[in-house]
Amino acid sequence: MKNSTRPNRLTHNNILKFVAVLILGAWLSSCGSGPGQKPASPKLPGEDLREPSVTDVDLRLPASDFSATFSAAETALGQFNWMRAGTILEDVATQADNRADTAYLSYLQARILYLRGEPDTALTLLQAIQYREPRSALTSKISNFQRHITQMSGDYLNSARLGDQMLRIETRSDLQAGLRRDIWHDLHRLDIATVSSNNTRLGDEQWRGWLDLIALDQPGTDPQEQRIALKQWLARYPDHPAAQALPGGLNQLLIDATRLTSVALLLPLSGRLAPAARAVRDGYLASYYAGRDKGAPQQNVIVMDIESFPSATAAYTDAIARGVGLVVGPLSKQAVAELAARPERSVPILALNRTEQGASAATAALVQLSLAPEDEALQIAKVAFGRGLRRALILRPAGEWGDKVEGALRKRWTTLGADVTRSISYGSQEDYSNSIMLGLNLNASQQRASGVRSMLAENIEFTPRRRDDLDVIFLLTRNGAEARSLKPLLAYHYAGALPVYATSSVYSGAPDNRDKDLDGINLVETPWLLGSNPGLRVAIATGNTGSDNYTRLNALGADAYRIQTRFTQLQAGSDALISGDTGLLSMDPSLQIRRELSLATFDGGNLRAQ
Repeated sequence: MKNSTRPNRLTHNNILKFVAVLILGAWLSSCGSGPGQKPASPKLPGEDLREPSVTDVDLRLPASDFSATFSAAETALGQFNWMRAGTILEDVATQADNRADTAYLSYLQARILYLRGEPDTALTLLQAIQYREPRSALTSKISNFQRHITQMSGDYLNSARLGDQMLRIETRSDLQAGLRRDIWHDLHRLDIATVSSNNTRLGDEQWRGWLDLIALDQPGTDPQEQRIALKQWLARYPDHPAAQALPGGLNQLLIDATRLTSVALLLPLSGRLAPAARAVRDGYLASYYAGRDKGAPQQNVIVMDIESFPSATAAYTDAIARGVGLVVGPLSKQAVAELAARPERSVPILALNRTEQGASAATAALVQLSLAPEDEALQIAKVAFGRGLRRALILRPAGEWGDKVEGALRKRWTTLGADVTRSISYGSQEDYSNSIMLGLNLNASQQRASGVRSMLAENIEFTPRRRDDLDVIFLLTRNGAEARSLKPLLAYHYAGALPVYATSSVYSGAPDNRDKDLDGINLVETPWLLGSNPGLRVAIATGNTGSDNYTRLNALGADAYRIQTRFTQLQAGSDALISGDTGLLSMDPSLQIRRELSLATFDGGNLRAQ
């Protein structure tokens, strides 16, 4: 667990002077290379990024002679133009002489530092602010930004605690709902050992209530048992903020609903996709039997081979005729798109892929769960930004897959306020070295050396210099073989010190001695491959079907069953939150399930959680 909170050994005035020196030094050294003005971008649907608000409608800011200046600086920061904001605030830095103006100035300077890539310094500055008037718009701005930095840095425990403190004084119902949602997301990102440790040490009743509640919503919890435990929690904490409306869609578990009695599992069990389909089936059925062994109410599961039907529509129609109340599947993107375009859907579908075209309006829902790499690209962009990285080189394969994943990454990265300095695509393995040299601008360095040799008419010693306007490399590869070839080349071409972030595709899913070449890569990975649900993995391997070679698809099947048992929870819409084996699962307005994976790295060739 990363903790961004540091002991504050500087006085507030000293910090202000330090910040002024930092910003001035940045202007002198940037020579125009800093981020320029960008159009404000909307947040992506289904994502929980709460950036500091520019205005607080219901609260007033303190009266100030610098109101127009502060507003202009806020506008510049909203456009990611921190250099312009710093210029606007130059006079205020020398003239502010009351507590409110000094606090507002510090808040804006913290935002400048954060956009520049110095989150720790920005957080120190925010923590030193003495202005904490309750129910003040300025206090709200300061607290919200402090929590934002803390959450983005991965310090989820302290982010949740800050949210809980803000919730105690917040009176606006919409912001209360947002805080409850954010606290719940942060708590879900913690491991149960951290939750248990804090629950034992902390005696505050409201905070203890949060920790008791998250302990009831751990992976593998039976919904029926959870329903009983939630009623007991409500009886113990009737006045808790979360008792007003249980977070994550847990309220739906308390409602008496018609029990699902029959389900169709619709998969391509023959043909080209058969190995993948069998892996999904095994994960699903292993979860099904594990639940039955625990005494959970079971449904009649009808396993159907979609390849035995002329179309996905025909298979869906046959499943309905058999009286099922839910269809899980299909698996191929084409089959999902066919059902998404169907004008009439009388039985809800939990599809195991994602369509780009969206679904037609119908009586029953079409929920889409997939292992889309775009979700992972969004997350590595967020993680890298939260760690203060701002200027990126994207290294990706040529073709449709690379276009799609880079598009998602680039949109998120620039939405946050960072820059893509260069993007390079590679084709065959023979292109790897030249592509990296081009991305790092080493060819220009070599051309300069050749020019010097020609001028001097003699051979000279020369060490190429890569471009120095990079903070991070996003390595988007389709498989581990590509990643194992590319990662060592980065060090060979003088970029070994740059942090590298990647999606889970760099790892095959099975230990491999060759993965030592991946050491140091930061990636996001499914909880399944980082140790979640070990009993289920053993059961699948014991079955000896060979499907554990497609281990992430085993996890997809397990999560399909988990969502099936909690389908009513999805009625909470974007508030629904379920801990799964493929990630922390939420749903966007188009009913696509979004996954937030766990952070991992390679150390000695072994994958381990961060």
